[in-house]
Order: sequence, then C-alpha cells, then structure tokens
Amino acid sequence: MNPRLGITVGLMLLIAGPVTAEVYRNVDAQGNVTFSDEPSKGAEAVKVKPVTTITLPKPQNVRETDKLREDVKREGSVYESVSFTHPENEQAFYSGSGDVRFDMRSTPGLKPGHKYEVTLDGQPVGQSTSGSVNVSNVYRGTHNAGIHIVDKNGVQIKTGSPVRFTVHRPSTQN
Repeated sequence: MNPRLGITVGLMLLIAGPVTAEVYRNVDAQGNVTFSDEPSKGAEAVKVKPVTTITLPKPQNVRETDKLREDVKREGSVYESVSFTHPENEQAFYSGSGDVRFDMRSTPGLKPGHKYEVTLDGQPVGQSTSGSVNVSNVYRGTHNAGIHIVDKNGVQIKTGSPVRFTVHRPSTQN
C-alpha cells in the first residue's frame, strides 16, 4: 500500500470523527429540558436523524432551463389558438362501444414536428398530426378533455380550452 494513501486515509478518519458527535438530553429538577453535545450526569444519548440536504443546480444549468422555457414560449406563440371541434362543450351522446372521436384544429395549422395531444380526465390518451384522435372504451359518465399542441420532445407549447362531455352507454343490467 502506498504510504501517502495510508496517511491521507488516517487524516480523513480523524477529521470525520468529530462530525459524528452525540447529542445528549438532560432534564433538571424543575423539568427543564436541555440538549448538549457533552454528556452530563443523568443525561441520555439521543439518536438524531440525518440532516436532509439538497444540491442546488449550477447557475449555467439554470440559464439553460430558462432558455428552453423561452424557446417553448416563443414556439407556442406561433399559434393563436387550439380547440376541439368535436365533442362540443357540455355535449352528451350515446356510444355503445365507448368509442369517442376527438377532432381539433389550430390557428394557424399545425407546424412540422408538432402534434395535437388529447387528455381525458387529466391523462394523455392520444396524439395526432391529422387533427383527429379516437379513444376506445370510454366509461359512461361525464368526462373532461384537454387539448394541447406538443413539440417534437413532447413538451406542451400551447393549451386550448377544455371541454366537458357525457357519454351514455347501455348497461348490461338493462
């Protein structure tokens, strides 16, 4: 073993020793509780949980993230609007199989590399460049659908107004 390595390890162990100091709890005759790093008569050792630490991102990484956000805003500002053409807000319709077709449009039309993304009750259910997404087996009841335009990385760059609709399906009990 390298002598320098042995000395370095020994010094590191000496330095690390005081870092793992004990904490002692003491209650005096009047019931006052005190904590100390030095033991005293009647004091009991206290197990202290490790301190939670966080590592802040480097400033250059924060600047890169801010630049990406600005790029997304700029890319999203290309679109004036994105919206559903079907179903309409507060529409109710029958669908025996639970299939629901979502049609959407944007002004201006979709740019290359971008897609429409449909969410149903907060969960993504499909993406399309054609302006139509079919979702199968949607349960009966009222649902909320959201519409977004996403870039090639799947980042939402434009969001439209959500619609609320109700699906009526036959019951096996009827």
